[in-house]
Amino acid sequence: MASIFLSEREQMPKPERKKRMPKFRRQEWFRFKRLGEKWRIPRGRDSKMRIRRGGKAAMPSIGYRSSKLVRGLHPSGLAEVMVSSPKDIERVNPNKQVVRIASSVGSLKREKILTRAKELSIKVLNPGKVEKRGAESAEKTGS
Repeated sequence: MASIFLSEREQMPKPERKKRMPKFRRQEWFRFKRLGEKWRIPRGRDSKMRIRRGGKAAMPSIGYRSSKLVRGLHPSGLAEVMVSSPKDIERVNPNKQVVRIASSVGSLKREKILTRAKELSIKVLNPGKVEKRGAESAEKTGS
């Protein structure tokens, strides 16, 4: 009966989503603050982490790579598109892509991008704080 169960399980398609990965941290990152958490390969002759001894932190390897279909996608499953002007939004497919506004974009252009994205029902990953310009801002300065 176990062999039938395994054959059925093998035939099932793998879910097309990103795999969860461990945080790859430098050896003894917790011990010395000056090392930081940024990954560096362990090079010590007696290093248990280098020889992949059980109970030690995980090391990056090819087995952690995700499938081509989901590689580089946002966790929502949509592809990210960098936008720096309102014209760039016209080329975005709302069913397959989400927008990330470039950090160099100012508040005026950001406001235009956000209004256009709302019209086209496109999700923006980093809308930020934008104060509306026009009649509302004139009332604040006048009073």
